[in-house]
Amino acid sequence: MAQAILSNEAAVHRTNQSPLDAIHTGAISWAAILAGAVAAAALSLILLLLGMGLGLSSISPWARHGVEAATFGVSAIVWITVTQLLASGMGGYLAGRLRVKWPDTQLDEVYFRDTAHGFLAWALATLAMAVLLTTTIGAALHGGVHATAGLAGGAAKAGAVAVAGAHDGQSREGQKAKGEVGYFVDTLFRKNAESGSASPAQLPAAEVTRIFAHAGAADTLPAEDAAYLAQLVSRHTGLSQPEAEQRVNEVYANMRSAAKEAVAKAKEAADQARKASIYITLWLFVSLLVGAFSASLAATWGGRCRDA
Repeated sequence: MAQAILSNEAAVHRTNQSPLDAIHTGAISWAAILAGAVAAAALSLILLLLGMGLGLSSISPWARHGVEAATFGVSAIVWITVTQLLASGMGGYLAGRLRVKWPDTQLDEVYFRDTAHGFLAWALATLAMAVLLTTTIGAALHGGVHATAGLAGGAAKAGAVAVAGAHDGQSREGQKAKGEVGYFVDTLFRKNAESGSASPAQLPAAEVTRIFAHAGAADTLPAEDAAYLAQLVSRHTGLSQPEAEQRVNEVYANMRSAAKEAVAKAKEAADQARKASIYITLWLFVSLLVGAFSASLAATWGGRCRDA
């Protein structure tokens, strides 16, 4: 009697089992995983493009137009997280719904396999998106790191370049620094409006620039150089020696103040770039975790629908 009942149950089970289920009874359905991964990658790409379009339309180079930088950054993070949630959930659900049926398998084992299918679909989709967006993602991360390193290096040498740039008159930085130093040199030889001005060819600008460059990052000029520059200024402007010395010290102090301000701005920009790189990396990590959880959970739902 018991043997007959078991035979009837086996017959019913074979009737409900599809031909594909009878053939593919392995623990992993790679076709379902691949289908879910492709769907997740495609939906991620669509949502990312939509987010880029909405983001670019919300910013503006004009003052008091468009969203602020902080608001834009938060919106981008939220959109990336939502993209991971939706795309990974869709991919995981398809991976669970399309997998083959596992006959005579414990419920806990079915739950574990569905979770694994969703996770593998998310992993494949993530790798596919990394390959497709290598240029964009790499540029974003490398840009933050490169900006941090470059600006930090620039901060260290900004003052020196601003003062010593005249040593390399052929380089672009040298030309720019020479023009910046030249402004302060010109202020040394300014005359009153009613007394006229000396011809540029008569001004020892190049010599003064070399003296400033030789001083480097010192807060004050050497006494000998300061006295010599005061003589040149007195000769070309008609100022007394004490007045010329005072002007030399004031101009050099202004130049050093401008150089320090440039260094401070460069360091601040480097620190902001460093913090931005950290925030981007951490939030990308969080969004990927959200995607993995969403795909795994959705796969269990799809598996239950498949077995219902």
